Amino acid sequence: MGVEAGAQVARARALAVLRIRSRALAVALLPAAVAVILLAGAAGDRLEGSVWDAARAVLTPVAALVLLAAAGIALVVARARPAMSPTVPVTEDAAPDLYRMVRDLADRLDVPAPSAIALTPDCDSWLEDRTHPSHAPPPVEEHQDIAGVGKQAQRRQPVAPVLVIGSPFLWWMRVGELRAVLAPVIAGTGPSAHPDIAAARRFVRGLDAAVAVASEPRRDPLSRAVLAGVGRVARLLLRSCRIHAAEMERGVAAAAAERAQAVDYGLRIVAQEQVGLAYAGWDRLLTRVALPAWRMGRWPSRLDAGVVAALTELSRRDRLAEGFASRLGERPACDLLEEPGTVDEAASLLAARLFHGGPAAPGPDWSPVDWSEYPDEVVDRKWRLDAARLHRVLDAMGVRPATGPAASATDAPTLSRVLDHLTDMGPAGTTEPAGAGSPAADPTPDPAAPPTGSAPDTAPPAAPGTPQPGTGGTTSTTPHTTPDTTAPPDPFDDEDLSGTTAPSATLAARLSAELAREEAAPSPATTPTPASPSPTTDLAALWDDRALPLFPLQPPRTARELLADHLTAMVCCAAMDTAGATPGLDWLDGPTLLVDGERTADLAPKVLTLIEDGDATPLRVWLSQLGIRPEKPVRLG
Repeated sequence: MGVEAGAQVARARALAVLRIRSRALAVALLPAAVAVILLAGAAGDRLEGSVWDAARAVLTPVAALVLLAAAGIALVVARARPAMSPTVPVTEDAAPDLYRMVRDLADRLDVPAPSAIALTPDCDSWLEDRTHPSHAPPPVEEHQDIAGVGKQAQRRQPVAPVLVIGSPFLWWMRVGELRAVLAPVIAGTGPSAHPDIAAARRFVRGLDAAVAVASEPRRDPLSRAVLAGVGRVARLLLRSCRIHAAEMERGVAAAAAERAQAVDYGLRIVAQEQVGLAYAGWDRLLTRVALPAWRMGRWPSRLDAGVVAALTELSRRDRLAEGFASRLGERPACDLLEEPGTVDEAASLLAARLFHGGPAAPGPDWSPVDWSEYPDEVVDRKWRLDAARLHRVLDAMGVRPATGPAASATDAPTLSRVLDHLTDMGPAGTTEPAGAGSPAADPTPDPAAPPTGSAPDTAPPAAPGTPQPGTGGTTSTTPHTTPDTTAPPDPFDDEDLSGTTAPSATLAARLSAELAREEAAPSPATTPTPASPSPTTDLAALWDDRALPLFPLQPPRTARELLADHLTAMVCCAAMDTAGATPGLDWLDGPTLLVDGERTADLAPKVLTLIEDGDATPLRVWLSQLGIRPEKPVRLG
């Protein structure tokens, strides 16, 4: 370990952590030491009498129990599987240039080189200790919380930590920038190699893993009771060494940053700007572009390549990012990989698994999609499925097809039907919100008045693929006598819908309830099927994947947002079927509508005007300008 001030602070804090471990051991051995003294006194005829005999009779079994409990706790702490980040391993054969660059950096910094390199679908880089025996791929796949029980422990060999690199960095950054960003990370292997710091880290990770084992709910009562005591002791020790462990890690980071100042310091300042830009582009790509595809059982197979396209588009639109795209002429860091496409595909699949909870391997209901196929396979399908859901809810509400001289002669779904319903401000639209669950006041409504706001005659249809009573979506004229337990809550109780019209609030509440039922139903994309091939990597053997997704991307959409999305989808379907528009992909905003090859960016305000004010005039003017005929039937998904 070097002479940096941070390294000395880290070692001092590591010794404090080890002292806590020693005190815990001393407390466990204290009853046994007293019992040994009492027994030795009795053997030497020195501690005799009824008092000493009673002390020996009481303290000896107590000492044995304490030793047994301490041995059990030590066994759990030593054998519990520490948490490990899910990553894509990169072997030296797959990236010889990358390994060469990392070793060269380690030599310049005079620190041990990382033992391996792995990629993570995130904009961050760090060192991760994987010296625990459970982190090695087992011969047979295990899924236990305590690994290696019953096996003879092997002698621990000093192994350098693994370097984990954010995969977006490899595609967006240039080679020099990646080198500058990784320098302070690799410099951390120096303090990590110190025996005191390594021992303190192992102790803290073991305690954390023991707490996780004790928190596992699926156990028999006896194991739960035993592990509850283990968990309390582990939490007590963690609280005792929490401050020292945090200061130790800060000292390690300070020492690494101080040592790395001599390597590419000027370039590192520029590279840090690229880190923030890459994070913004990656977050936008996942939430706006990848998430709609994941929800439909498709996963983009080139997410890292998409980051380059997204950030290039950002630099074109945002004058604050001007000049960043000019770097693209330099050698990208992904050239350090032998097969960038294969690595990108593995990282993209892992990202879908972490952020959405998809299967670990492709299958019939979980297939990759290329960026060139995204508009047709994802955007078009998403819009038509949303439009179909919108009309399915209107059917359940008893909304009639559009009327008028230009209306379609058939009962095919049209955009006019939606517009007429949302602009109807008659008494039927304001007396009682749909979905209240109460029977209609008049079971035979007036045929001259469209029942846009009346209570529904039937419950909304169930999610696709689930059994449906009756005729499955047809409207019955017989009122229910039993309250509808599946009906959504009163839309006027939702603050998010307070600024909307009554028909919009009612429709939004029904859409929200319908989507909730669909999401609650088992999805083929998240349910393993026998036809799905087994994973080709050993990720399942290295990290716990029983609580996916680990990092959900977005909170649930509000009812107002759902209605706006479904109205936009219906408008886009009408544009594609009647005006020759095409679905497109915007790297920053996701699905977009292309009219004559140009992106339409002025649709959202007109949809909001319709929802909030019930005024369809701006939207109708927009439709007529583009030649979109709302009275024509559209094809649904």
